[in-house]
Amino acid sequence: MRLTIFWERMADHFGEAYADSFARDHVMAELGGRTVHQALAAGWDAKAVWRGVCAAMDVPMDKR
Repeated sequence: MRLTIFWERMADHFGEAYADSFARDHVMAELGGRTVHQALAAGWDAKAVWRGVCAAMDVPMDKR
């Protein structure tokens, strides 16, 4: 998954204004105790990060 698609999905689920704030502040066990930004900076694949967000936040199947 390209990063542009990842961020589009984040904005679609969380809203344009909240997506980046969530990605900076919310630490998730599914991402190894990292935030979205930390996981991406550590080299995690965007698709794996999106799957972690989906699992942690119960993203509906139609948005996964």
